[in-house]
Amino acid sequence: MSRDYDVIILGSGPSGFSCAMQTAKFDKKALIIEANEHYLGGAWINTGTVPSKALREAASNIYKYTSRFGESDDVKPYDRFRMQDVLKYKDTVLASENSEIKENLIKNEIDTALGFGTILDPHTVEVKREDGTSQKFTADYILISTGARSVNPTRFEVDHSTILDNRSILNIHYIPKRLVIVGTNIQAIEFATIFSALGTSVNILNSEEDYLTFLDKEIKSEVNSILEKLRITVFNRREVISIGPNPLRNCTEVKFRKTDTGDLHVIETEQVLFFGDRKPNTGNIGLENPGVETDGSGYVKVDGNYRTNIPSIFAAGDVIGQPGQASVSFSQGRVASCNMFGESSLEMESNIPFGIYSIPEIAGIGMTEEEAEKQSRNVTVGRAYFRNLTKAHIAKDTMGMLKLVFETDSLRLLGVHIVGEGACDQIHIGQAVLNYQGDLRYFMDSVHNYPTYSEAYRIAAFNGVNRVYKSGVKYRTLLKTDDK
Repeated sequence: MSRDYDVIILGSGPSGFSCAMQTAKFDKKALIIEANEHYLGGAWINTGTVPSKALREAASNIYKYTSRFGESDDVKPYDRFRMQDVLKYKDTVLASENSEIKENLIKNEIDTALGFGTILDPHTVEVKREDGTSQKFTADYILISTGARSVNPTRFEVDHSTILDNRSILNIHYIPKRLVIVGTNIQAIEFATIFSALGTSVNILNSEEDYLTFLDKEIKSEVNSILEKLRITVFNRREVISIGPNPLRNCTEVKFRKTDTGDLHVIETEQVLFFGDRKPNTGNIGLENPGVETDGSGYVKVDGNYRTNIPSIFAAGDVIGQPGQASVSFSQGRVASCNMFGESSLEMESNIPFGIYSIPEIAGIGMTEEEAEKQSRNVTVGRAYFRNLTKAHIAKDTMGMLKLVFETDSLRLLGVHIVGEGACDQIHIGQAVLNYQGDLRYFMDSVHNYPTYSEAYRIAAFNGVNRVYKSGVKYRTLLKTDDK
C-alpha cells in the first residue's frame, strides 16, 4: 500500500529533527509536524536549551570580565551591564539557530506541516491548523517526539511579571539584585549561577532532602563550596506557602516553612523564578486511537529500539522520560530512524555523559565512587584541583576539580566527574577512554598541550597511581602493559 511518507514525526525538537535528518540519509521521505506555527525547533531552539545556554554564555563572559578586571571597584555587574544587551546576544543566537534548522530541512528535502498533530491509527496523522483547516497524512512509521513541559505550581500563580518560569525568565527586562528560585532541578542550578554571575543575590528553596543527588559526593561537596562562594544559598526541605507584595518595603515576600520542623520564614526579593516537575506532552495527540501504552506519569513506553507497543510507532526524547537531555534526544531520534530503516538492532552506548551548564560547568560519566563501592569493587580515585592548573590561574577560573574513579589492580577507568570551566567539553576525553575500556596509563603516557584544562586528566591519573603505590603495589609492576 502506497503512503504519503516513510515516516511522520510529531515535534521538531532534537529527537524529531535528528530522526528526520537520518531518514533523509536513507533516501526516505519524512514529514515533521510542529504544533507551534511560529517557529521550528520546539523548546530546544526557542525556549529551552539554546536560549538558556546563550544567556549563560553572555553571563559567563560578564563574570569573567568582572573577575579579571573589575575586582578593585565596588560596581556590580548589574550596574555596569544592561539586561537588554544580554537578551540581544541571546536573540541573535536564536535567529541564527532558527535559520540553520530551516536550511538543513530544506537542503535535505524534509517536509514540514505547522499545526497540531493527532494520531488517528498506526499509520495516519491529522494536522489541524490555527485557521481551522485540517489535513491527513499517512506513513509507514510514526515518531512521537512531542517533548515535555513544566507543571504549574499549586500555591501561587506564575504571572510572568514578578513570578517567572523557564520561558518568561528569558525575556526579563532588568537584572534583579535579589532572586528567589523555587525548585532545584538542573535548570534551577544553571539559572542560579547565571544571575549570580550578573551580581544577583540568589536564594534557592528546595522542597526535597537535597539537590543534584546523582552527583559523586565529593563533586557535590565541591559544588556546595562554589555556590557558597558565588553567594547562592540553598535551603533544603523548604515548602513555599505564599508569594505576594509587601508595599511598605517595596518588595516581594516569599513565605515558606521548614518541612521537618514547621518553622516559618520569609525572604524578601525582587523576582521569583519557578521550576516545577516535568510532564510529558502526550495529551490530546491521539495515543488512545492506536492504543499506544504510557506509564503512570503519562510518558510513552518504548523498548530498547525506541519502538512502542505498536510496531509502526516509535517515540524518543523527553516524551519517554529520563534523562531528558537534548544531547541524548539527538541520539535517540537517530537510533529510532536507524531501527526503522537500517540497522534494526542499533542501540545507544551504555555510558552517557551528562552536562550541567552552570557557572562553572558540571559534567560526569560512568560510576561515581559511591556506586563502585556499592558493587564491592576495589577502586581508587585520582584528583586534580583546578587551582593547581596553570591555565586556570591564567584565566582566573580556579574553582573546581576533576576526579577519576578506577579499578585499583588494572587501572581501568570506571568514571570521570568534573566541576569547573569547560567541564561539559572536557568530559568527552574521559568518555572516549571509558567506552573503549581504557585505563589511567592513557592519560599518563599522552602528551597534553600546556597550559590547558585537559592537563587535569594527567594530574589526576598520577595522583591516583601514587595513591595505589603508597598502598603497597609496586610502581614498576603497576605501569607494566599486558604485552610486556
